[in-house]
Amino acid sequence: MRDIFKGFALAVSMLTTLPFFKVHNFYKGINGYAVMFYPLVGFVLGALLWGVYLLLAPYTSSLHAGVIIFALWILLTGALHLDGFSDTVDGLYVCKEKALEVMKDAHVGGMGMIVSGTFLILKASSLAHFELFYLLPLILMLSRLNAVLAIYFYPYITQEGMGTLAKEEFTKTQLFVTLFYSFLIVLLYNKLLLFVSALLVLFVIKSFFIKRYGGFSGDVYGFTIEVTELTLLNILLFGFFI
Repeated sequence: MRDIFKGFALAVSMLTTLPFFKVHNFYKGINGYAVMFYPLVGFVLGALLWGVYLLLAPYTSSLHAGVIIFALWILLTGALHLDGFSDTVDGLYVCKEKALEVMKDAHVGGMGMIVSGTFLILKASSLAHFELFYLLPLILMLSRLNAVLAIYFYPYITQEGMGTLAKEEFTKTQLFVTLFYSFLIVLLYNKLLLFVSALLVLFVIKSFFIKRYGGFSGDVYGFTIEVTELTLLNILLFGFFI
C-alpha cells in the first residue's frame, strides 16, 4: 500500500506542477504504480480546468475563458509534454542516426520552436471556441492512457531515464487496473467513440515512430500526449461523437 501511494505521488510530481506529494526519486518498486496512475492524474487535471472554467464563465466571454484555460493547462503541466513535442519535432528534421542526439539536446531547434508555436496557436484557438469543457477530464485522461499503452506495448529505445524503469516495472496487473478504471470513466461519459479515436491516434503515431526509430522515447511519449489532446479537442469541436 505504501508503494501504491508513493507511485501516485510520483505520478503527480512528474506530470504536474501541483505543490503536493513531491517525489522526485524513482524508487525501485514504485515506477510501475506511477504509470498506473497517469490517466487518473490526467483526469484530475482536466477536472481542475473544468472547475476553473465554471468559476470564470459567468464573468467573462467564452473566448477569454478558453484562453485562460489554455494558459492554466500549460502552467499546471509545466509544459512537460510540450517540451517532448518540440524535441521530437527537432528529431524529425535530421537523419535517423542523429535524431536521438538532437532530441536529447537541451536547446530547442528552429523547427521545433516554429512547429511548437504553430501547435500552441491551434490549441489556444481550439479552446477559445470549445464549449464542451466538461469533457476536459476525459480528454486529458485518454491522452495519458495512450502514453501508458505505449509504455507497455511498444519498445523503449533508450537505456536510461524513468522510461526504462517504467517499462521494467509496469506489470500486466497494473495495466489491467489502468484499463479498468479508464474504461469505466469512458462508459460513464458515454464517449466510447472518443476512446476509439484516441486509440487510432496512438496507432498512427506508433506506426510512424516504430518505423523511424524502432520504438518510443520519453520525448515521443510527450509528443503522443500533446497530439492526442489536440486531436480529441478538434474531433469534439467539429461536432463528431457528441
